[in-house]
Amino acid sequence: MGTYAAVVLAGGAARRMGGVDKPALPVGGQPMRDRVLAAVTDAVPRVLVGAADAVPAGVLVVREDPPGGGPVAAAAAGLALLDADTGMVALLAADLPLLTRAAIGDLLNHLDRETPDTEPTGDRSAPASPAHGGLASPPRSGGGERGPDGVCFVDTDGRRQSLCGVWRVAALRAAVDRLTVERGGSLSGAPVRALLAGLVVREVAWSGEGPPPWFDCDTDEDVRRAEEWAR
Repeated sequence: MGTYAAVVLAGGAARRMGGVDKPALPVGGQPMRDRVLAAVTDAVPRVLVGAADAVPAGVLVVREDPPGGGPVAAAAAGLALLDADTGMVALLAADLPLLTRAAIGDLLNHLDRETPDTEPTGDRSAPASPAHGGLASPPRSGGGERGPDGVCFVDTDGRRQSLCGVWRVAALRAAVDRLTVERGGSLSGAPVRALLAGLVVREVAWSGEGPPPWFDCDTDEDVRRAEEWAR
């Protein structure tokens, strides 16, 4: 398992929570975004995309263009800070307070495996299958199967949690370039599923101990549930 970078997306509007700074809300006495950053403490670099008054030492902070432009614009801003030779990146939402280093390690290990076991892309709301617009995995030039461009967790309903995954940086950068051209130069408002379209994604079901690491907090009730799990 090689070294990796981490890009944590913290620029959402949290409309279902009244527009609060959701990643700053505490779970277990610690802001959610800090809990996510702690799960990738060995990543180099760690990049937080969004507004933040204070972050752990060594964390780089950048804003998406335009501010509030959505997760794809934020991902592009984070990727721009990575060195050219960075091979893998954990791309994570900042509202995953139950994420652990063990879960990240599981994703990294799956990305290192060579044989793909799923079709290209999907999103956080629908399982990936040919019926949902999946494409056939392109072969390697030597006739073998193409390895995965990324891995992400799936929830108990089979829905991909794309912002709880680890990706090959080169594949994401190529996807950003493609989508930028397709959208006439702007990534503002672009959906994550459009960014990942055509990428080979390996789906990982959480089989470890403890609560699901992909659990995200979109409502006050979600935060309460996460708080209970974190005790």
